[in-house]
Amino acid sequence: MSAGKLERVGRGLYSLPNQAISENRSLAEVAIRVPRGVICLVSALRVHDIGTRAPHAVWLAIPHHMLSPRLSQPALRVIRMSGPSLSEGIDRLTVDGVEVLVFNAAKTVTDCFKFRNKIGLDVALEALREGWSKRKVTMDDLWRYAGINRVANVMRPYLESIAAS
Repeated sequence: MSAGKLERVGRGLYSLPNQAISENRSLAEVAIRVPRGVICLVSALRVHDIGTRAPHAVWLAIPHHMLSPRLSQPALRVIRMSGPSLSEGIDRLTVDGVEVLVFNAAKTVTDCFKFRNKIGLDVALEALREGWSKRKVTMDDLWRYAGINRVANVMRPYLESIAAS
């Protein structure tokens, strides 16, 4: 490090000097520090280029029994999940050479409905509308993940109106 071959990015995190930084570097940092976490909700919407919201913190799903990670940077918003809600619909992306677990687009949209009290119904509706119009989600996948998340009855009227249009 003193020879200039590595640059300290954060506690226990190093990178090559003058390396181009991607916009998702904070996701890579969280993936290194919390390997069992999965990027979710508003952060996952941003990864999939759905919606207009820019997250002020990294949204992370962790198992119920796991202690909440304490990071000074980047800011975290922790959501607790278990069973198929946590293990289904995971994509593996590579960000700055680090494997990052992110929920796929359809799972993320249904998660937005499940956690609509935390992020707002307007965010969930925008995610559904835009995910459908950009063809990032299919009706079959939305129904599947709505069943897993137990929000099929909540989403039914919205899915029927989108399918009809």
